[in-house]
Amino acid sequence: MGGLRGGANLASWAVAGTLAYYLWVKPARDLQREQEERAALAALDDPYRYVEKRKPIPDPQETGLIYGNKNKGTRKQEE
Repeated sequence: MGGLRGGANLASWAVAGTLAYYLWVKPARDLQREQEERAALAALDDPYRYVEKRKPIPDPQETGLIYGNKNKGTRKQEE
């Protein structure tokens, strides 16, 4: 890696961190805040509109299919 030592290394990390914050983190937070404000205003306009507030529960099956390779034995037992 680089040849900077001591204070210069710390200063370069501080500059890089500041740039990263203002170029990536802050705009992403501002965008998320604006989207939440828009969603709140839309919810006030239509209080009966359904909004999903939880993440969906993952499929408990091992393969994600109704009858996958691992469930062939259970299919024969069900019939």
